Amino acid sequence: MALLSPPPSKSKPYPFSPLPRAVHRQGRSTQTTKNVNSLSCTSMTTKIGVVNKWNCYGLEGKVRFSRRVMLMPIVNAAVTQPVSENERESNFKRILLSDVVVTRPRDVLWGRKWNSMDMASAAVVVSMHLLCLFAPFTFNYAALGIAFGLYVITGLLGITLSFHRNLSHRSFKLPKWLEYFFAYCGVQALQGHPIDWVSTHRYHHQFCDSEKDPHSPYEGFWFSHMSWMFDTNTLTERCGKPNNVGDLEKQGFYQFIRDTYVIHPVALGALLYAMGGFPYIVWGMGVRIVWVYHITWLVNSACHVWGKQAWNTGDLSRNNWWVALLAFGEGWHNNHHAFEYSARHGLKWWQLDMTWYVVRFLQAIGLATDVKLPTDTHKQRLALADS
Repeated sequence: MALLSPPPSKSKPYPFSPLPRAVHRQGRSTQTTKNVNSLSCTSMTTKIGVVNKWNCYGLEGKVRFSRRVMLMPIVNAAVTQPVSENERESNFKRILLSDVVVTRPRDVLWGRKWNSMDMASAAVVVSMHLLCLFAPFTFNYAALGIAFGLYVITGLLGITLSFHRNLSHRSFKLPKWLEYFFAYCGVQALQGHPIDWVSTHRYHHQFCDSEKDPHSPYEGFWFSHMSWMFDTNTLTERCGKPNNVGDLEKQGFYQFIRDTYVIHPVALGALLYAMGGFPYIVWGMGVRIVWVYHITWLVNSACHVWGKQAWNTGDLSRNNWWVALLAFGEGWHNNHHAFEYSARHGLKWWQLDMTWYVVRFLQAIGLATDVKLPTDTHKQRLALADS
């Protein structure tokens, strides 16, 4: 979901098929060999895989595992030493007020070579934040109204309804003219063009919280929140070129948006300036874009760190009520990871989901069709014992 990205290589055809979920079973306990002196270090051959014995955390009294490829060590002879909680904490950092431990910390800002796309993405993010510094000096109610209106248009209709539930997961179908209109609203959120955004999100679900996940909190809270966007080379090394969006790349509209992406937010900025001068730029572009940035990014970070789990998804996804309020229902993230295809994320009557209410309205007037919802059988299969 880089803010700016080069045209991708030729893609493979859709549909996107996520990896099967890992099924975790209790391992058999092994006893430590006492006759250590009888082992010969020179004759010992050990092949250690990428298993991380600390990838298990107690959540709500349950044992949860991250959905990672677990390659068990193959040893001819070895002695297993128990690792205490204090030793674990000394090696890794627990995220504040969470049971999630950063096991693969990454510092994107320093110690590596930045390419042009990294610098361009960082420049856009920094410039939007700097623009917000003028907000107290340019405030008026008309500018605030513009910011709020565009927050709903670009955040709800553009990102959560279009980019996420419609384009990424195909949770429902819309007439093409309406699909393209909502997607264009998402373009104005300045989070990248649809092909790039959807590709990254599909990779996130395919490799969720594994070493190939584009933005996992195992690599740090701020990495999962935003800094992952500034290291496009690592994203390409992990997931490869965007080859999971053939359904979008074959459509001329999305090709056009990809090739002319930068023009569209610039045009909106010019329109806002003509309507209300610099205050409309500050509030309609700067404040609004930064606000939508962070509520979107909180789904990637906070909703994998804080909250509760109702479903056995095999990853860190959580239901977070306050992110749901800010992000039009996207905060019911454990629900979403359990039933990725579902157009409804707030599955309980009290789980506020503004995006679902819009989809339901579109369905009622005949514009949204093939609306997908989880079945009772699927819910029973994934439900945790005390949920």
